[in-house]
Amino acid sequence: MAIRDAVSADGTNIVYRVSGPAAGRPLVLLHGWSANLQCWGAAADELAERFRVIAVDLRGHGYSDAPETGYDDPKNWAADLAAVLTAEGIETGAVLLGWSYGGIVLSDYLSAYGTGAVAGVIYSGSMANIGRAPGADTGSAMKEAIPGVFEESAGRAVRAFGAFGNANTGPGPDKGVDAQRLFGASLSTAPRVRKALFYRTVDNTETLRTLDIPVLVLHGTQDPVVPIENGRYILDAAPDARASFWEDAQHGLFIEDRARFVAEVGAFIDGLN
Repeated sequence: MAIRDAVSADGTNIVYRVSGPAAGRPLVLLHGWSANLQCWGAAADELAERFRVIAVDLRGHGYSDAPETGYDDPKNWAADLAAVLTAEGIETGAVLLGWSYGGIVLSDYLSAYGTGAVAGVIYSGSMANIGRAPGADTGSAMKEAIPGVFEESAGRAVRAFGAFGNANTGPGPDKGVDAQRLFGASLSTAPRVRKALFYRTVDNTETLRTLDIPVLVLHGTQDPVVPIENGRYILDAAPDARASFWEDAQHGLFIEDRARFVAEVGAFIDGLN
């Protein structure tokens, strides 16, 4: 395992972690809003048994730089991912996996740079668009949490994040360690960054419609953060898309049922050329 960094087009330093066999197919993990590269937990470790897993701290999150501005420009998000791929010498064959907001970031990349370096993409509890664009609905838990999650007051922010409840870990046996890891990452993301990520409208629909690579949509039918309709929108728009809709599952599928998540991601990658 190695921690590395890459400098994006606007000078922002992007930190990422590489694990798994150097000769394995690159699998780039892009976390969600107000999270970091540690959010994947044991799922990343298990995927790294077979693939070259590259887990990225998005700009403004984790150990990556948090510039004052630029979060509303899709070209910046695209350039961040391009910088990581370039730093790792990846010119073809990568798989991009975006959870929640990470799906918007990978879509921004595809819109700007195309699919030359990419063999397939996976959207997990995610969307490709944001703001007033189609396929960018906001779930009930997210609506309840906003605007409190933008607060600088620690007490108000903690209470607001509590609105997510079990969304990121799912029902069933308590997964308190995972929940605390995600909760801590959310609170450690600067309030101004949490807020800035929502103040943009991006429509990547045309990119979806012209994709020449396979797409996998993983989505819980009871996701209260990113509604399943957003996953269905991607499925309907992309020419070569398939979906696995998890009955009664919520937002963090890689925590809710890690074995199933790893198996379905692995099967999709195994089916790529």
